[in-house]
Amino acid sequence: MNLVVTLIIGGIIGWLASLVMKTNAQMGVIANIVVGIVGSSIGFWLAGALGLAASGSVGAYLIAVAGAAVLIGLLKMLGVMR
Repeated sequence: MNLVVTLIIGGIIGWLASLVMKTNAQMGVIANIVVGIVGSSIGFWLAGALGLAASGSVGAYLIAVAGAAVLIGLLKMLGVMR
């Protein structure tokens, strides 16, 4: 059950990040899930490195979306996404 919840939340986080970065039309469901899960890990790693902590679930979701947006930005810089 935890895997299903992780995939759903990862997909939502990836979708929100793709809306922020204006790449929604290019990404499918699988890409949203992967970007959401990997990007949220990057976001929490960056937040920890900067000494930031999420206060509550809203803060955690914001950090996850920001991390996914950073990942999309990196992918755009590398030319993987346009």
